[in-house]
Amino acid sequence: MMSNMASSLIKHKRIETTTAKAKALKRYIEPLITRSKDDTTHSRRVVFSYLQDKEAVTELFREVASKVGDRPGGYTRIIKLGHRVGDSADMCLIELVDFNENLLSEKAASKKSAGRRRRGAGKKKTEVTAAAAADTAVAEEVQVEAADEAVVEEAVADESAVAEETVADESAMDEEAPIEEAVTEEEPKAEAAEEEKTEDEEPKAEAAEEEKTEDEEPDEEDAKKDA
Repeated sequence: MMSNMASSLIKHKRIETTTAKAKALKRYIEPLITRSKDDTTHSRRVVFSYLQDKEAVTELFREVASKVGDRPGGYTRIIKLGHRVGDSADMCLIELVDFNENLLSEKAASKKSAGRRRRGAGKKKTEVTAAAAADTAVAEEVQVEAADEAVVEEAVADESAVAEETVADESAMDEEAPIEEAVTEEEPKAEAAEEEKTEDEEPKAEAAEEEKTEDEEPDEEDAKKDA
């Protein structure tokens, strides 16, 4: 059974069987594929003793050996298919790895696309990082300029505030000066009024004292007469 299954796998490159048989076939056929890399009469006779099929031996040494020449092992692949309907056996597909053209084309395309993407991604990353660095430098320059402008505006505002304060002080001093002059002008007037008042009051006081003395003298005379 193993020789028949191995011959079928070599001829058709893919067969469907149960998982248990596929695992046993994998251990049976891979040493034969390794021996087919050495194309000698002895190797052909050894392989023929296992397969008992001339066509399978010829196919193995001509096509399969040239395909798997660079592979160090793992010539077959098992793909599980689920359970069989009749007896619910676990079914699978066993195939030679280097003869699945669809998977090989997909791998080649993925390798090419991945390589291009990596190169492009690296370039894009470098471009993005350079652009980000330039943007950050421009932003920092703008921030520095804005800070300088803010400092200049603050200095101008401080100077304007100081100038306004000085102008306000000067205006206040100008307003207070006439008041002081008016006060100084009123002081002589007050002194003159006081002098006039004293001059008017002195004759009045003298007249009152004279009248008082004149009134007291007759009283004293009357008192002497009574005595």
